[in-house]
Amino acid sequence: MAKVKTQFVCEECGYISPKYLGHCPNCGKWNTFEEQTVQKETSSLKSSHRMDFNGKQTQPQLVKDVKFEKESRFETDSKEFNRVLGGGVVPGSLILIGGDPGIGKSTLLLQISGQLSEKNQKILYVSGEESASQIKLRAERLAVNGANMYLYPETDMGAIRSAIDEIQPDAVVIDSVQTISEPDVDSAIGSVSQVRAITADLMSIAKTNGITVFVVGHVTKGGSLAGPKTLEHMVDTVLYFEGDMHHSYRILRAVKNRFGSTDELGIFDMQESGLQEVANPSEVFLEERLKDANGSAIVVSMEGTRPILVEIQALVTPSVFGNAQRTATGIDRNRVAVLMAVLEKRAGLMLQNQDAFLKAAGGVKLNEPAIDLAVAISVASSYKNKGTDPAECYIGEIGLTGEIRRVNRIEQRVLEAQKLGFKRVLVPKHNLSGWTAPDGIEVVGVATLSQAIKMALK
Repeated sequence: MAKVKTQFVCEECGYISPKYLGHCPNCGKWNTFEEQTVQKETSSLKSSHRMDFNGKQTQPQLVKDVKFEKESRFETDSKEFNRVLGGGVVPGSLILIGGDPGIGKSTLLLQISGQLSEKNQKILYVSGEESASQIKLRAERLAVNGANMYLYPETDMGAIRSAIDEIQPDAVVIDSVQTISEPDVDSAIGSVSQVRAITADLMSIAKTNGITVFVVGHVTKGGSLAGPKTLEHMVDTVLYFEGDMHHSYRILRAVKNRFGSTDELGIFDMQESGLQEVANPSEVFLEERLKDANGSAIVVSMEGTRPILVEIQALVTPSVFGNAQRTATGIDRNRVAVLMAVLEKRAGLMLQNQDAFLKAAGGVKLNEPAIDLAVAISVASSYKNKGTDPAECYIGEIGLTGEIRRVNRIEQRVLEAQKLGFKRVLVPKHNLSGWTAPDGIEVVGVATLSQAIKMALK
C-alpha cells in the first residue's frame, strides 16, 4: 500500500512546508499550519480551461481581432452601493465582501439581490450557513419580494456549478466562501486549498459567462479577510463592511476595485426593516454636537468624491503618571503624536505632561492629511479651555515646521460647509487662488499653525 503524502500549509498566506512549523517564515504568524494530503492530479483538475455554457473554450487572439463591446453597468436601487462600486455593478465581475460577524453582510446582499430581481435580473442566492426557510423569513422582514431570485442552500461546489449551468443567472451570491467545499480537493472546509480552488472556479464562471458573482468572506480577529492573501488578488473588487456593534451606522468601503476608485464609501443605517441609506452623513455626524464646547473642531474630510463634515473631539488633562498618554479613536495615533509635538514646538503649548484623548465622532475613520488643522485646533481648545465658534470649520495639512499646507478639492469642501450653514472656514493660504468662494461663507487663509490658533480661539 502506497504511503499517503502530506504537507503543512499556512492558513494565513498559503506557505507550504514538508513538516510542521510553529512560526511561518513567510508571513510571520504563529500556529497557523495545518496538515493536508497532497492532492493527486485527476482528470477534472487537469481540464481547467475556461469554458462557457455552450462548451466553447477561450483561444489566443490578436489584440486587433478581439471584439470589444462596451458593457454598461447595471445599477441597483442603492445609490450608496453604486457609488462604492464606481457607478454600478460591472457584468462578469467577482466581488468579495468582508466584515465582522453580525455586521450585516448577508442583509446587504439579500436586499441588493431583491433590488436586482425587481429589475428582471435572474439571481441565484447560494447559502452554506442558512436553510431556505430561514432566508425566506429574513427576506419577508426586509420586504424583499425576489420574484426572479432562486434560493439554494448548498455547500458542494459541484452541485452549485450544475445549478448555475441549469439556471444561467445574471448574478450569483455565495454566502459564504468558507462554508463551500470543492469535492476534488482533499482538505477541510474553509482551508487555504479549498478557498483558493472555489474562488478560482467562481472566477472562471464569472469571466466566461458574464455572470456577476458576490462572495461573502469571513474576517479574522485582526480584521483582515480569512484565508490566503491570494483570495483578495484573485477577485475584481474587495469591499469591507465596517461598523460598531453599539451603533446603528454601517460603512461600506472599497479597498480594491478594478473598475472604480478605492476611496469611495457608502453609509447605511441598520434598522428593523434592513439597511437604509444615509443620504447626508454630515448632518448625522454633527447633530449631537454641543455648542461652545471646548475641545471640539469640525473638519471637512473627503472620502473619495464625497465631502463629509465630522466633529473631532479632544480631551487634554494633566498626566498622573510619568509618561503622558496619547489615545485616539478613528484617527491615526502616530499622526496625533506628531501634531502634538508640532503644537509644543511651534505654538508654545506645554503638552509633554498632558494626557490627550482624541476621537472622530460617529465612529468614522479619518486618514487624510487635511484633518491635521482640525485635530490641532481641538487639542489647543481643550488645553486652553476655550471653545471654538460652532459656525466655523477647519481644513488644512500641517507640516513639521508649523506651516499650513494646501489640500485638494478645496472648492467642494467649502461648498459642503456652506450648505450645512457654516459661516467661516479656515483653509491654507495657498488654496485661495484659482476659484471663487460661494456666497454666505467667509473663507480665511492661514499660513502658520500659530496664526490659525489665534484666529480660532479668540
